[in-house]
Amino acid sequence: MSTLAISAFQTYLKVGDGESPEVYTTIAELRNVSGPSISADALDVTVHNTATPWRKFISGLLDGGEVSLDINFVPTNATHTAATAGGLVKTMTDRSELNYKIVFPDTGTTEWIFPGIITAFEPSSDPADVLQASVTIKVSGPPTLA
Repeated sequence: MSTLAISAFQTYLKVGDGESPEVYTTIAELRNVSGPSISADALDVTVHNTATPWRKFISGLLDGGEVSLDINFVPTNATHTAATAGGLVKTMTDRSELNYKIVFPDTGTTEWIFPGIITAFEPSSDPADVLQASVTIKVSGPPTLA
């Protein structure tokens, strides 16, 4: 039996410049990306005169969740720095909302685009490893999943 699975190698995360038309720059040294963790509120609409004693739910507000990424942190890289517009640290400290794009390595080059704010940036410097950082982006509005 064969599989349709594809390698995750060459998945990219890009950050938009906010211009029109928007230009996206690949975030350097991406090690791992996960999310967005899309969810929906479950609203209980159970009533007394239901025929069975089971709760009934409808879907409520949608939440784009979060995107988590790990990078090899290069403090002077334009996509990481605190000094350059679009840099992860500068974007967080400026409290800016930007558009992000995950580009998957499938033959159709599937892209998920979402607005987001950076809510966490945590560098780590284990002497037996490379300088790294973990970043969390909160999705702030509807993603385009195509």
